[in-house]
Amino acid sequence: MTLIEQLGLMALKRVEPERAHRLAIRALKSGLMPARATVTSPRLRTEVAGLALPNPVGLAAGFDKNAECLRPLSQAGFGFVEVGAVTPRPQPGNPRPRMFRLPEDGAVINRFGFNNDGMATVAARLAARPERAIIGLNLGANKDSADRAEDFVTVLSHCGAHLDFATVNVSSPNTENLRDLQGAAALEALLQSVIEARDWLPRRIPVFLKIAPDLSDSELADIARVVIYRGIDGIIATNTTLSRRGLHGNHRAEKGGLSGAPLFARSTQILARLHQITDGAVPLIGVGGISNAEDAYAKIKAGASAVQLYTALAYRGLSLAGEIAQNLDTLLEQDGFATVAEAVGTGRKDWL
Repeated sequence: MTLIEQLGLMALKRVEPERAHRLAIRALKSGLMPARATVTSPRLRTEVAGLALPNPVGLAAGFDKNAECLRPLSQAGFGFVEVGAVTPRPQPGNPRPRMFRLPEDGAVINRFGFNNDGMATVAARLAARPERAIIGLNLGANKDSADRAEDFVTVLSHCGAHLDFATVNVSSPNTENLRDLQGAAALEALLQSVIEARDWLPRRIPVFLKIAPDLSDSELADIARVVIYRGIDGIIATNTTLSRRGLHGNHRAEKGGLSGAPLFARSTQILARLHQITDGAVPLIGVGGISNAEDAYAKIKAGASAVQLYTALAYRGLSLAGEIAQNLDTLLEQDGFATVAEAVGTGRKDWL
């Protein structure tokens, strides 16, 4: 971490969390964050659902909701970047305050409610994206939509030509009843429509499904069956949790989704169980509580072909992505793995 980044983090911690986030976005847009060379090596390069990644460490959706920082984020050490979630129409989201730091727990609680500029504005930004970056979009539904399933199709159809992948997000806890779409019948109908829309795009892109950590074994089995049947290209496990077990922070009782370190164990267990259920046939992207290379490596060995992070950046800075990728290379080498793919699932039993 550079001295400038250290000073910036110290200053931002004194500011209300959502305002601090907006200041970080403005700093990136203004070029205050120096670009770094792509973090890659023969060991780190990997392929996930047809995407050739320079390294397996990605940025999770939620940091750059409106695709405002595509170029600086693509030069920050990430192997891939996911922006959004984006809905057909702009919406303000839930009332403030709606983001809360829990530094004692290395966590954040948010209840944003898909606040975003809408697909028309975001599509224009995506059209001007850096060409060599790998950029995906998290698809969302408007809170007052009469047909939320159709919203996912609408956003994909409008923005898909500018994407490398898209994620169907039915796991946010901050839009009422959205998680109901994870039920087998509703999910199957939704994914069928999304895949049909994807097939009309000028270029085929992978479609991922992002799921919640608050699911039973039978629900996971249903989701895996639908994903395989409908030809979804991968699963992102997981979104934020509603659990508050073991928290110490002053804001632990706030409503919303919990992200960060407390989510690590549960999200990794879900990951390992999905890898077991699918017998490794469906690419998995591990998200939840990653703050160092050891965390990323644990998720890979649990079954993830790639990983994503977000919350740890608020405490450790944007340079964390490159640091994790570099240290992950060392960990793989120490265990004798020539590639990321060789390590996937090798430690699954430790989480079952």
